[in-house]
Amino acid sequence: MSMKWWTGNLFKRSMIVAMSVSLVFASGCSLLPAEDEEEVLPEIAPPQISKKPEYEVTTATLETKVQVIGKLISLEEETLFFTLDGKHLKELYVKAGETVEAGQAIGELDVDDLVKTLRMERLAFKKEEIAMKETLRGRDEMDPIEFEEKSIAFEERKQKLVDMEEEIAKATLKAPFGGTIVTLNVQKGDLIKAYAPIAIVADTSKITAAAKLTKTELEKVAVGLEVDANISNVGTFKGKVKLLPVKTEDQNTGGGTGGTPGETKPERPEDFLIVDLKGLPKNLNRGTPLSINIITKRTENAIVIPPSTLRSIGSRTYVQVIDADGKREVDVEVGQQTSTQVEILQGLKPGQKVVGR
Repeated sequence: MSMKWWTGNLFKRSMIVAMSVSLVFASGCSLLPAEDEEEVLPEIAPPQISKKPEYEVTTATLETKVQVIGKLISLEEETLFFTLDGKHLKELYVKAGETVEAGQAIGELDVDDLVKTLRMERLAFKKEEIAMKETLRGRDEMDPIEFEEKSIAFEERKQKLVDMEEEIAKATLKAPFGGTIVTLNVQKGDLIKAYAPIAIVADTSKITAAAKLTKTELEKVAVGLEVDANISNVGTFKGKVKLLPVKTEDQNTGGGTGGTPGETKPERPEDFLIVDLKGLPKNLNRGTPLSINIITKRTENAIVIPPSTLRSIGSRTYVQVIDADGKREVDVEVGQQTSTQVEILQGLKPGQKVVGR
């Protein structure tokens, strides 16, 4: 056997052994369980501390206002009513919006029964007059007490006629002054209740702005205070408080009711706060609504900050000020306040920075 053959054969055997070992190792690895892949965790960002808002200390004109809803009324107007009760409205002589003169009839109640009774009483009284004339002729022969009794009875009968005439006169409702029928609450044939509002007559040449105030609102206002009034689709007008309302027991509610529960009390000009507005157009209608701002206090060039920057602990009031050294607490004295601004009397200067909450 030659050396060449031996060497070649040895090389082949070595290759076969190497390949066998490789196959065994590969098959062994495939039999092992697969290893879990490493989980990738999300990156957690550190929490960010939110920065509180900062505000600059500024100056402004502060106004404290009493805001009310009012309407246009006439300075000369009156609610008309009958004083007779339980009668039907026989005639209605006017319509809403009509102009009337002083003394003009507005309406008339059906008092035919009273008229008929009065007619019979007058006839009976004529007999009483004849009898009284006979009594006067025989006065010297009569007992003084008897004569006095007959005289009193005669006067009572006479007064009864006067009272009936006055009662019948109440059946006609008349305009107290010249003006316009701005409200009419009845129609012909209605059953009328005594003192129930029938109509409102107003002098429309004396239109002015007015408002009803609650007791709390009334305590804050005074004659001469400046006023801003806005009428929708017309404009904004400036003026002053001219008259305060007459105080009443029901003023604490700001309403127009009183007396019997559920009964509506007729409105009067003296129930209203009267405002004198400059440049008010002449063609406005009574009853037109408007908003009124009564300026009770005004401060020019006030040092102000937002309400959200103000802090308090017990009796202490302070703010956090930002400067070159960082944040520091500064005690402040507060003045006038509105819904959006707080006046600082002491502790701050315009241009400083304060921290909100």
